[in-house]
Amino acid sequence: MKTIDMKTIGLLGGMSWESTASYYKALNIGVKQALGGLHSAKVSLISVDFHDIALLQQQGDWQSASTILSSEAQRVEASGAECLLICTNTMHKIAEDIQANINIPLLHIADATGAKLKKDKIKKVGLLGTKFTMTEEFYKGRIKEKFNIHAIVPNDANQTIVHNIIYDELCQGVIKAESKQAYLSIIEKLVEHGAEGIILGCTEIGLLVQQTDTEAPLYDTTQIHVDAAIDWALNTNDITQFR
Repeated sequence: MKTIDMKTIGLLGGMSWESTASYYKALNIGVKQALGGLHSAKVSLISVDFHDIALLQQQGDWQSASTILSSEAQRVEASGAECLLICTNTMHKIAEDIQANINIPLLHIADATGAKLKKDKIKKVGLLGTKFTMTEEFYKGRIKEKFNIHAIVPNDANQTIVHNIIYDELCQGVIKAESKQAYLSIIEKLVEHGAEGIILGCTEIGLLVQQTDTEAPLYDTTQIHVDAAIDWALNTNDITQFR
């Protein structure tokens, strides 16, 4: 049986565990599709208690969150991981702090997404996510600066709807038909304002809305992040292209 030179992908998860489970499943499905047989992904995972992180988010205490996650990222590295994926869009707000505290490369979710959008020649895109992701520049500004892609977001009222569904339902494994319809209505409004595609910029949103639900091209950041990590782990892509 031939041995494959596969790198170990590090996951910093638990934010929420619902989407981290999707990461683990998608990584193994992707490697299986690429290599066949009994192959599965080499993964090292540390999963935090999201209650603690969510409380710090609400308090605006990003420094304490950075301290916790940087320490956990070091544990991922110590376990043998050769790169790091933060399994959440929102906590990429402190991605640079985490990268500064580890010696392995961090594959930024916005970079992987921006690269995919650029490949698809998308210039203007709708962005859904937590209020932190939709309103702050750590995500929108990054894809604008690195890929010249302009992100538009819902109005304040719809941002609240998107945000609350994420925390009150999706992060707790609750899927409601009415919430799907609310998201689809918001997506339609973004398309009316010129969005050529929609970034599902929270790793839980893919649990609620799929491509079969809308004609608008959806960019599921969980799957995009996973695909980039698999390409890197199987030596087909240089991770630095995303940094």
